[in-house]
Amino acid sequence: MGHSARTLRRFVMKCGGSTLADLPDSFYEQLREVQQSGTMPIIVHGGGPAISETLSKLGIESEFVNGLRKTSEEVLDVVEMVLAGSMNKQIVRRLNRLGASSIGLSGTDGGLIEAQPVSNAAEIGFVGDVVGVQAEIINGIIEMGYMPVVAPIGIDAAGQRYNINADTAAGAVAAHLEVQQLLVITDVPGIMRVVDGEKQVLPIVTTEEIEAMIASGEIYGGMIPKVRAAMKCMDGGVAEVIIAHGTEPNVIQKLVAGEAIGTRIVREAVSIV
Repeated sequence: MGHSARTLRRFVMKCGGSTLADLPDSFYEQLREVQQSGTMPIIVHGGGPAISETLSKLGIESEFVNGLRKTSEEVLDVVEMVLAGSMNKQIVRRLNRLGASSIGLSGTDGGLIEAQPVSNAAEIGFVGDVVGVQAEIINGIIEMGYMPVVAPIGIDAAGQRYNINADTAAGAVAAHLEVQQLLVITDVPGIMRVVDGEKQVLPIVTTEEIEAMIASGEIYGGMIPKVRAAMKCMDGGVAEVIIAHGTEPNVIQKLVAGEAIGTRIVREAVSIV
């Protein structure tokens, strides 16, 4: 069996469903290689565009409120079908085909992701905040030698399902598993700032600087829930969150080797060594 799940080096990787579908085989091969070298990735994925596409095919109206999808019971059926069904299994099949060992699961399996309604549930329906993660389920899968691939559907004690933002779910999984790093793979190279009229990636940024950039409008749109989830999971004990582009060469190996990639979010500038 080798290492137990607690002693094995682990990191959580969040990736949008559309990003994962578009990434080349070489990205998945990197995941296989780090798994085989003794570091276990825990993947939490989204699937927004595929959900939107399926909803429109079925003629179900859907809208967003502050970046979160308004989720009726009817929308929730489709969210679960796409995330826990087609998207999750597509990722698992691809990893397994390329020689990685992975198991896909939904946040409702074994009550893995315990959720409660968000504060504005009256406005946006069955969207959840994470209140607990059954870490032993993920640790058990890791101890069997499999890479966990998690779809962000939550459940409460009464058995009600919730749609959970994938960034939020990944942050919560990282915090509850006491993982030091959360890697957020996106279709941008990191957090950008305009310097001398040119967009540049910020190699390192503190949570305080992020708040200022949100206030000034430099961080906007879909990047806001990403950085908010990053900061929340750091409150839960995660040391650093890294936002990087999935097509950056050897991005996973660089993360494991401690090389600089994308934008590192840290609590305070003094923590840089």
